[in-house]
Amino acid sequence: MSLLELEDVDGYYGNSHVLFDLSLSIDTNEVVALLGRNGAGKTSTLRTITGVIPRREGHIRFRGRDISRLSVDKISNMGIKLVPEERRIFPTLTVQENLQVARDSAGGSDPRPIEEMYEIFPILDDLRESRGQNLSGGEQQMLSVARALVQNPDVLLLDEPTEGLAPVIVEDLSETLEEVVERDVTVLITEQNVEFALDLSERAYIIESGENAWDGSIEELRQREDLLEQYLSVGAAESD
Repeated sequence: MSLLELEDVDGYYGNSHVLFDLSLSIDTNEVVALLGRNGAGKTSTLRTITGVIPRREGHIRFRGRDISRLSVDKISNMGIKLVPEERRIFPTLTVQENLQVARDSAGGSDPRPIEEMYEIFPILDDLRESRGQNLSGGEQQMLSVARALVQNPDVLLLDEPTEGLAPVIVEDLSETLEEVVERDVTVLITEQNVEFALDLSERAYIIESGENAWDGSIEELRQREDLLEQYLSVGAAESD
């Protein structure tokens, strides 16, 4: 049985139909990439999983239980945590205070020690007393991931973690996330930086206009230049 499963899910922003019979599954301790162009429905998928966007058809199951009609808070307390593209850290709180607030609001999970977050993210250890608004984009992203991780999630949803980051910061973030995914955390990652996502993941789904377009192993996807070019524009960019 999959840890998290979407079956023929239709999602809507108000009256706008954004997901069409979308299906995917993630096993425990697996890292899966959700790929597609801007506007393909990647963020909408994550928001539908977390209950922000209501699904009207289909099923979303977590540990075999249908969570389609549960509130955002209940889904979060069950162990599904979203790291949004906007990061949403508290700008006037320090790094330590941001982590403490996240840990105190862990809900139904048994939170991890804050000191463990500093072991995973050494750069944050040096910034304990720095306010969120004074951090660089990369530091804010690491704090955003640490805030989710300290709550000890069963599933970590990462929405475009490298968005707006310089290449050298992306490299540091990649190394840090590689350590994160080795700590028995199940991850679903959306990412425009395809190579970044492929390096972290074991399997991938490609969606187009809110629909399933392809799924398979990372090894298979790397060999399918036609798919990379058709749905992700990677092949075309590399051949220029």
